[in-house]
Amino acid sequence: MGRKEKKISGQEITAQEILRLMEEEDRPLLLREVLQHFGLGKEERRVFREQLRDLAEEGKVVKIRGNRYGLPQKMSLVVGKVKCHPDGFGFVIPEAEGEQDIFINPRNLKEAMHGDRVIARVESIRRKGREGKVIRILERGFRKVVGKFMRGKNYAYLIPEDERVLQEVYIPEGQAKRARPSQIVVAEITQYPTERARPEGRVTHILGYPDDPEIEPQIIIHKHDLPHRFSADALKEARNFFSVPSAEDCRERVDLRGVPTFTIDGEKAKDFDDAVSIEKERDGGMRLYVSISDVSHYVKEGTVLDEEAYGRGTSVYFPDRAIPMFPPELSNEVCCLHPGVDRLTLTAEVRYDVRGEEREVRFYPSVIRSRARLTYTIVKKILSGEDDRLKDKFKDLVPSMEAMASLSQMLREKRLKRGALDFDLPEPEVILNLQGETEEIIRAERNVAHQVIEEFMIAANEAVARFMEKRGAVSIFRIHEPPSGEAIDEFRKFVSHLGYAMKKEDAPSPKDLQRILSEAKGKPEEKLIHNILLRSMKWAKYSAKNAGHFGLASMAYTHFTSPIRRYPDLIVHRLLKAALRKREEKITEEVLAGKAVHLSRRERVAMEAEREIVDRYRVRFMKGKIGEEFDGIISGVAAFGFFVELLDIFVEGMVRLTDLHDDYYHYHEERYCLVGERTHKSYRVGDPVRVRVERVDVERRHIDFGLIGRQRRCMVQPAPQIE
Repeated sequence: MGRKEKKISGQEITAQEILRLMEEEDRPLLLREVLQHFGLGKEERRVFREQLRDLAEEGKVVKIRGNRYGLPQKMSLVVGKVKCHPDGFGFVIPEAEGEQDIFINPRNLKEAMHGDRVIARVESIRRKGREGKVIRILERGFRKVVGKFMRGKNYAYLIPEDERVLQEVYIPEGQAKRARPSQIVVAEITQYPTERARPEGRVTHILGYPDDPEIEPQIIIHKHDLPHRFSADALKEARNFFSVPSAEDCRERVDLRGVPTFTIDGEKAKDFDDAVSIEKERDGGMRLYVSISDVSHYVKEGTVLDEEAYGRGTSVYFPDRAIPMFPPELSNEVCCLHPGVDRLTLTAEVRYDVRGEEREVRFYPSVIRSRARLTYTIVKKILSGEDDRLKDKFKDLVPSMEAMASLSQMLREKRLKRGALDFDLPEPEVILNLQGETEEIIRAERNVAHQVIEEFMIAANEAVARFMEKRGAVSIFRIHEPPSGEAIDEFRKFVSHLGYAMKKEDAPSPKDLQRILSEAKGKPEEKLIHNILLRSMKWAKYSAKNAGHFGLASMAYTHFTSPIRRYPDLIVHRLLKAALRKREEKITEEVLAGKAVHLSRRERVAMEAEREIVDRYRVRFMKGKIGEEFDGIISGVAAFGFFVELLDIFVEGMVRLTDLHDDYYHYHEERYCLVGERTHKSYRVGDPVRVRVERVDVERRHIDFGLIGRQRRCMVQPAPQIE
């Protein structure tokens, strides 16, 4: 190898050293060449082989013929996840940042299933992108599949509920657990597919029939493999805590029980983990206290409670229930900041001058006693003067609310001025009746109270991130990297066709993008511009290295304010406490980086589950509206038709090209519209239309509209404003 052997006796070679060697040699290496280079003894070689095998399983190195090992990126190989399409083809989404997806035709998917982690070979590069084949499966994406149980003549099978799982699952005799045809069941995969055989499984749960509205949450829980039961040991730990902290617990904590403090949450919330208080100073400045439930005082690292919370990563919220990260005894009682009882907290105290400029920041363990459990609606009504009765009931807290509204407005203006992106998109809120059926789907309101909490939580999160970085302490950061130049180019083309001018530059600042959002405020295309820009963005994630937060235009950001429902916040609490005590934390940045990856994945799973359950409720709701007419707005255009968002109900469906009978319509990709060949009639984003609900497929979650006609005037309601 042209290099003197490196003898490391009694010391394990790190993964970084192995990868560095392969990078330097710039060719696939024989196993004996690698062993000779490091000069390892017999026992050390056994450990080293296991380490090399681990690297191969992770996809960081690839074993090829002749007992050689190489780097995948040097061999046109890509490690990523398979994302299948119902039509049979798929893509490999690379793990490496910035790499283009690889198209995989059905023949080249081989034995891979949707969600599998694989190695793919890039075999051609065409105008539309890279194409390749799956050559190795590193890790299966699913252990179980949810679907409809069916019986053939001499066999039973499961039709996957997720259309992206392309293979039906064969259920051998005796493995059906008394399931009946057309019931929705959960099957554990006992044998994964081969090129000649479909996957096999055994039924583990029978969820019920598709028309039962109660089935939807169960489908989502099993489909996304959400842990929804706590072990007996975890429940025992949670029940061992005293409901009120002792005098010993409160010792050496800053006593904030005399400061008027309260929580502001949604009407349905049960886990209050953040409380706020404010004091005016003599010179006109303000002192803000953001006190967060000190979950780390109770949940110690390495306990059963801690391990189960880490596995979940986050709480998951459905319209009718929550799947909490901690048992209710902890999340809704011991650590919940109920009014009138002492609670242990970790406080970020921030002093501001009269202009809202930060003067000083302090962090410390504290004890508080909340004066009230307020809701966003209550605070809004008090501050807007809508309800004198409420104002009188909470008269002692009204001065604090007014001061908070004033400070939050200053903080918001400063944040927007520095270029933070303001995605003021309405969210759907599903209203269920007592039978669990959808009664209404409305746009969730965002008001001044939401703004107060949002700004104060951002301020506290930034303050903690800056403090940890300044101290040089290891920590988890919440990062959001800038969008790629390619994504921004696409967005620029899109908005230019809608009449918005945007400078052509490689790296636009958040301020440039915020200008477009501001110009679109209240216009028919506002929501679409927000959505297209969101799709252009990279996902925010957790990281052990600070890379800033593009969307917030923040140099340092973390998650500190929700340790009851987000595990990263609990880690940050532990690390912040260690930094305050000036005690070196034992955890390394490498270990923390691994935790950040896991927690980012759990967040994505939770987000997908929450979105899907709302989509399911939307479709079920529209099943009862077939034949009814609604006003709507074209929210998107594709080659096969256009999407319409209804104005009265927060629901979106499609008018298919095959249902437009007055002309032959062609999709103009560069102008994002459909144009008639003969009539030159066009359908573009923002056009107001009237539609009829024609078809609703609950299982596939498709809503089809029939076009009745255009509206002469735009009936679009402006997006909700923050008051």
